[in-house]
Parts: sequence; C-alpha cells; structure tokens
Amino acid sequence: MKILVATGLYPPEGGGPATYSKALHDMLPSHGVEVTVLPFSRVRKYPPIIRHIVYLFLCLKLSKGCDVIYAMDPVSVGLPACIASFFTKKKFALKVVGDYAWEQGMQRFGVTELLDSFLKRDWYSLPVQILRSIEIFVAKRARKVVVPSEYLKKVVTSWGIEKEKIKVIYNAAPNVEGVGHKKVLRGLLKYHGKYVITIARLVPWKGIKELIDAVDAVGKNGIDVQLLVVGDGPERENLEKHAEGKKVSFAGKLPHDVTLAYLKAADVLALNTGYEGFSHLLLEAQAVGTPTVTTNVGGNPELITHGKNGLLVPYKDTKALTGAVTQALINESFRRSARDIGKRKAAKFSKDRMVRETKEMLESL
Repeated sequence: MKILVATGLYPPEGGGPATYSKALHDMLPSHGVEVTVLPFSRVRKYPPIIRHIVYLFLCLKLSKGCDVIYAMDPVSVGLPACIASFFTKKKFALKVVGDYAWEQGMQRFGVTELLDSFLKRDWYSLPVQILRSIEIFVAKRARKVVVPSEYLKKVVTSWGIEKEKIKVIYNAAPNVEGVGHKKVLRGLLKYHGKYVITIARLVPWKGIKELIDAVDAVGKNGIDVQLLVVGDGPERENLEKHAEGKKVSFAGKLPHDVTLAYLKAADVLALNTGYEGFSHLLLEAQAVGTPTVTTNVGGNPELITHGKNGLLVPYKDTKALTGAVTQALINESFRRSARDIGKRKAAKFSKDRMVRETKEMLESL
C-alpha cells in the first residue's frame, strides 16, 4: 500500500499533526505501507488562496501511484486533498483533531463561546459558516474520519457524520528517555521553591488569567510558589499586565526539548483550558512524572482520572483551581500516586499501537 499524507505541520515545525505525520512516515514502512508526506510549508511562501491552489496541484501530482490520500485537517490541507482524491479516484481519509471553524472563529471572527455551546448554534457569521461548510463537506467525502478521543468523535458526529465512519485512534505519548533527571534539571534551570508550569498558546480559552490568580492565592496561603508560563499568543501583553506584582514568569515559545525539561523540573503542570480535544501535553506530563491539574472538559477526562493520576476542576473556577494546585504541591501521597499511575498510563499510549491501528484503518478503506 502507498499513501500520501497531506499535513499542515511537519518537523522542524512543532505541534500534534507534525509529530503524528512524522511517526507515520518513519514507522508505517516497516508495516508494509509506503509513505509520501506533503507538508503545507512547501506552499506557505505564496499568497493566501494561491497557496491552496498550488497545494492542490502538488496533491494531484504526488498522489499518482498512491492508493490513499490521508489529510491531517479538514480545511487548509483537507479541502485540496479531498478535491485531488475526487479527480484521481483515490481513497480519501481524514484526521480531525479539533473544530477548525470554531478555532478560527475564536481567533479571527468574533466567536466568544466555547466549543460545546458553539456546536448548538444554527447560525454563524459568514466566514465561520464558510469554514464550517468546508469541514463538513470534506468529512462527508472521507471514507474514514480518524479522531484522537471519544470527545472529538462526539464533535464530528454533531456535524452529521455517521458514527460508523469515525474511528478513534489515540495519539502516542512522547519518548522522554533523554529529558534528564529532575533534581539535575531543577539545578540547571535555577528552580527555587515550588514551581507550577503551564504550557499553552496564550488565547482566552486557555484560562491563564484565572491560573495566575489561583497560583497567587496559593502563595498568599503561605506556600513559596511561582508560575512559569511557556507559550506565546495574542493574549500575552494583557496577561503580563495582569501578572505585575505577582510571582509569574513568561518564557515565550520554547523548543520542544527545552519545554520538556522545564515540564519535568516543575512540581505541577496546570492546564486551565476551556477546550481540549486530546492533549499531548497531559500525556507528556504523565510520561515525565509531573503531577497534573487540569479541567474536566473535552478529552481531558479520558487521560486524567481525578485523584489518581491528576486532579480535575471546572473550567475558570479559580477557587477550585487554587485548592487543587495546593493539594498537588503539598500532598505527597497524591504526588507519588500521580507519578506512578501517570507513567503507567502514558506507557499505554505507544507509537506501535497508534501505527498498527492506523494501518488497520487504511486497510479497511
């Protein structure tokens, strides 16, 4: 079998689609599947719209001799790949890791509600409606839609896609063997006292403002604690102003290996998010043994069992978040449980399992 993987991101770019596509490229050949990858970076130098047209022609060219075109998102690469599959008569599969229309609506087109509320609406602004129509059209054209969580299966089902056509294949946990020893990393990074880390794009639904307030409240209760914010985004300036006078540091966007080192050295990962389809970050925290506090939204409860390998709180509930962060910092019994159970949980999300299930999905088309 030969497949063409159409992906918006690919190393050295970061992100889930980049990691997933690279794993398919490296590991599927040993399972008898030949892989060609077409990253969107090849056309990003062109103006908008033109780049998608050029990408379509590259899909048409590279799909010759392939059996399947597998797209990693439903719009930017999904639409050109879908059109190419129509003209070349190739089988078409799609991976969905979020609601593209909602995400773009939140960032660019004035959408303010979280995804679950957004999905219940019947009317959207014209740009959002166009994006929504595209993602639904592409998903309906696909023979299989792959999602990384049961939560995202419900999201795609709400688009009108048959449940039988949707396949849940959980993503793989990262290899963290070379990250280093926790005490050594803390010395190198000059961690003094207790550290809470959050790693996120700085956008409104990540709840960073409430997290800053929660960690500040923990400090006022007598615990020597600092918050480290890793990531960048449109909310950074507002968040830095909100953090003035508080023990908060903004590291900006860091290379992935450096981010993992900071994560392992931290005492707690806090992810106060209002939406998460499937969080690689939660898997990474468990793999490196850092106790986790996060919200009971989206796919998070599929990765975190409250009181076992982490703590779950309602989104934007600063009081509950403060209590959970406090417990994660000082309750040694919980911390040991979270480390041990978390590492066992992460080990179940192997690349071998992900690649094997992906091959089975491709063969079923």
